[in-house]
Amino acid sequence: MKIEKHRVVSFHYRLAEQGGAELENSYQGEPSLYLHGARNILPALEKALAGHSVGDTVAVDLSAAQAYGERQEGQVQRIPAKYLKHEGKMKPGQIVRFRDDQGVRQARVIKVGKFSVDVDTNHPLAGKNLHFDIEIVDVREASAEEVSHGHAHGPGGHQH
Repeated sequence: MKIEKHRVVSFHYRLAEQGGAELENSYQGEPSLYLHGARNILPALEKALAGHSVGDTVAVDLSAAQAYGERQEGQVQRIPAKYLKHEGKMKPGQIVRFRDDQGVRQARVIKVGKFSVDVDTNHPLAGKNLHFDIEIVDVREASAEEVSHGHAHGPGGHQH
């Protein structure tokens, strides 16, 4: 079965910065799952996987613009520490979650002060050209519920 719209794709991956060391991989856990055509993964990555089948391995190079975008200057914010107390003791480089007028966001801690924390809200991989090695583990038809919800259900997908 080939990857196309309204199919659930299960895959393992290795991610590296182009020409660099591995940043992460999924092989120690469950494969990742997504609903093809629902914009659940990077659009350029989804396009590269279209038409592939179980057992295929796909190498994909994405420019920063195709991946998580270029780094944007002026994305540093100072947040009162009380809004991040759920994160515990913080240190520079740590990824934290916080809520603002745009909803829940992730940021990288730059500096921790007594009453405030400076964070960079650029995606941690912004500005990086990325290389993915992907192994297609399974492709199946999506259920009507998955299509209506706009995402895959089950291990590696969205749980309700």
